[in-house]
Amino acid sequence: MAIIESVTLDVADPAAALRFYTTAFGLDSQIRLRASEEPTTGFRGFTLALTVSRPADVNSLIDAALAEGATSLKPAAKSLWGYGGVVQAPDGTIWKVATSAKKDIGPATRLIDEMVLLLGVADMAASKQFYVGQGLCVAKSFGRMYCEFESGTSPFKLALYRRRALAKDLGLSPDGTGSHRLMIGGDAGTFTDPDGFAWEAAAPACPTPSG
Repeated sequence: MAIIESVTLDVADPAAALRFYTTAFGLDSQIRLRASEEPTTGFRGFTLALTVSRPADVNSLIDAALAEGATSLKPAAKSLWGYGGVVQAPDGTIWKVATSAKKDIGPATRLIDEMVLLLGVADMAASKQFYVGQGLCVAKSFGRMYCEFESGTSPFKLALYRRRALAKDLGLSPDGTGSHRLMIGGDAGTFTDPDGFAWEAAAPACPTPSG
């Protein structure tokens, strides 16, 4: 079964981005950073999501991100599925922080239960078939709207969502051009998917997210 081993973000200033992710989210080795000035405008077609245990953790992580210079795209709020909010990091990467819980059962711990890389795709059926062909195994699939793959020992879960629906969920226009500013490392080899997301063979990243 193929899995993600690493996620690399292309940023203008890796040192500044590392300070942000370490301070705001408690991430250091989980996300890789490399210097890049590749042009990009608008929606980059993906988001990274942090799943936590309770609303207090959502608020703590989002407040910390805003204090470190992130921009609020969707303030944290209750929804049918739980509680969450969306911010854009200073390097332009969009992060969603969410929990399925609607009430706190204790104070914030800032522990991250799961990290999800959510890719926006134009044709769900074609993209799902492509990834199955690369050795990934489908864990959940909801028609032409959403698909989630088994993560095994990976520090990341990979999921696909229709691009327009993903942009709407994040509070953005679906329009965007240029680089995704993202490189996915895995054991499936080197390839580019139907929506232009690039993969490379990569050594394993840190196996467990920490808060």
